[in-house]
Amino acid sequence: MTLTSHRATIDALIEAADGQIFGTAGDSVLAEFPSVVQAFNCAIAIQIAIGHANEDVPPDQQMRFRIGINVGDVMVKNGDIFGDGVNIAARLEALADAGGICVTRGVRDHIRDRVRATFEDMGEQSIKNIARPVRAFRVLFDPDYDAELSPSFQTELESVDDASGLVEDTKDQAIEVAFWESIREDDDGTELRLYLERYPHGSFANLARARLDGSLKPAEDTAVEVSFWESVRDSRDATLIGAYLQRYPSGEFTTLAKILIESLDR
Repeated sequence: MTLTSHRATIDALIEAADGQIFGTAGDSVLAEFPSVVQAFNCAIAIQIAIGHANEDVPPDQQMRFRIGINVGDVMVKNGDIFGDGVNIAARLEALADAGGICVTRGVRDHIRDRVRATFEDMGEQSIKNIARPVRAFRVLFDPDYDAELSPSFQTELESVDDASGLVEDTKDQAIEVAFWESIREDDDGTELRLYLERYPHGSFANLARARLDGSLKPAEDTAVEVSFWESVRDSRDATLIGAYLQRYPSGEFTTLAKILIESLDR
């Protein structure tokens, strides 16, 4: 259950950073991103989110992940990616500390002046099946690092931040929304229970419980509401978002709609 919960968080953050998942063998995830900055910030966001999830878990039961990041050309074939760039990233992951991130010199050089992190030189590393040694760097970052995942997601975060009086922790709220978006179409209840385990008093807790006890039909019965919300959420128009609240006062996206309206009115 812990791995499933962590994977739901990881998948949601990768999606928020415009990443694409290509491989999920065992407890590993291989993802590709439009830019190295988005990849780096997603890695930071993942490690921070997993760290928060581990706070109330006994040390011997905690699950932590290693992340390796490389920048370079890859080949795409039959829905998978290949090449030295992928192999190097996989080897870097093995060099990272548990809960840490390891990058190549190319990644460090691309982002060193664009992110709030420092890089500890690990020297030249011999990588299996790679002819020349690779210069690796350990990433040192602030646990309160505010990682911009993608322009659209950052706009949503800024809207939430502007409405700080409505929520106690805006970043946690944004992560919760991303987590819910990734599991809200769960059919057998497993992921809904994971949501309630992590967010027993969350914005969507009542909806999750209603689905579990059978008083609300599955997600396909809310297709009209979802379509309505998706048509207004990016409009930045308080009137349209208000129309959603009027039609669905206890809807699936009520909390987020109120936050967006509050930010637009400021």
